[in-house]
Amino acid sequence: QVQVVESGGGLVQPGGSLRLSCVVSGTIFTLYGMNWYRQAPGKQREWVATITSAGTTTYVDSVKGRFTISRDNAKNMVYLQMNSLKPEDTAVYFCNANWGMNQYWGQGTQVTVSS
Repeated sequence: QVQVVESGGGLVQPGGSLRLSCVVSGTIFTLYGMNWYRQAPGKQREWVATITSAGTTTYVDSVKGRFTISRDNAKNMVYLQMNSLKPEDTAVYFCNANWGMNQYWGQGTQVTVSS
């Protein structure tokens, strides 16, 4: 019933920007904290950013100052604005919705940063 769908991934040059979007349906979006994770080939899934239901944001150190997570509760959407992209940012990015023991994952969207 609950669906989480990411979009906006693609190929971008180092130093470029990309904006990922995530739409959540089938539940009360405003109750959930939203997260972005990423997983590079051969590596474990890594937490990237969080925005709470109240709008508080946190980031992994490697993306601080470059990435911005935001949410639009009226649209049941969360975004990840990625600036100054580096090859090390290349990964499949996953949107995650979390509320207590309730957790839902999107299918992932590929971000490739390459020159």
